[in-house]
Amino acid sequence: MSIMTLEQIQAIVATDLHAVEKEMRIAMQSDVALIHDVGQHIIQGGKRIRPLLALLISHLVGETKQPQILLASIIEFIHTATLLHDDVVDNSTMRRGMATANDIWGNEASVLVGDFLYSRAFQLLVSMNEHSLMTILAKAINIMAEGEVLQLMSRHDITHSEETYFKIVHAKTAVLFQATCEMAATLAKIDPHMIKHAADFGQHIGLAFQLVDDALDYQGNVTELGKNIGDDVAEGKITLPLIHALRHSTPEEKQLLTHIIATGELTQLGKVQTIIERHESVIYTLNLARHHQQKAIQSLHSFSESSYKTALIQLAEFILTRSY
Repeated sequence: MSIMTLEQIQAIVATDLHAVEKEMRIAMQSDVALIHDVGQHIIQGGKRIRPLLALLISHLVGETKQPQILLASIIEFIHTATLLHDDVVDNSTMRRGMATANDIWGNEASVLVGDFLYSRAFQLLVSMNEHSLMTILAKAINIMAEGEVLQLMSRHDITHSEETYFKIVHAKTAVLFQATCEMAATLAKIDPHMIKHAADFGQHIGLAFQLVDDALDYQGNVTELGKNIGDDVAEGKITLPLIHALRHSTPEEKQLLTHIIATGELTQLGKVQTIIERHESVIYTLNLARHHQQKAIQSLHSFSESSYKTALIQLAEFILTRSY
């Protein structure tokens, strides 16, 4: 089977994705001009992986109607809010190939519009009158916040372990993927065991997604990625390629990496990339991403064969092999 492009996967639920975009733009409406301007800027572009997941799982276990469209919109609002806040914390200047909202309007506007998106997401969720969904998403967002704080505490710390790294990745990324799939399956009111399988798919896909993201920060292309290469080093984030390189580096290499991590000198990024390449740290990271991708696909075995199951498997392949 040839690997489908993201656009080909999206085409399978194109009508639903258009409905999600429409729902998001309606929900973004506000009498406050700054909310409109920042909101319209930040929801441009993006891969829409999370709403795509919600829609494909919805079709896999039932059918997609207005509640499923609304759920996909809510998930993307939550994700977008986290991006606004992350860019402020990270002092980022580029996102999705454009200037970040904080770079254009300032940190205060970005944080407050992020708060608006969070509150609007829960306003929409309450309108669905599905208590189980509220429970899942509230728990997920709380874990996400803990993950962001844990990552902040771990910056510039060369003793940062692989175990702590995975705690952060699960909390700040995988948990929203997991909640997305769990909520979509829960909304269909299917067997709890099948809901668990859907949630497991989301969790492992989320882990694979972040592992690939962290690998791309050392070998990606800025034009394709739509964000600056080396941001993790500049921000003092100790991701898996760096953890692996530190574990296998010579005393001289470790001393150099320690200095660069402490200072965030992007002029030294080439030296970091050389050390990471020498110890095959990106390969190690991508191998673990493949492991979680395979576990995700295994989680789908209990579901009936369909074009939507195939699309989810293809989405797992895209997540692993993507260059952006």
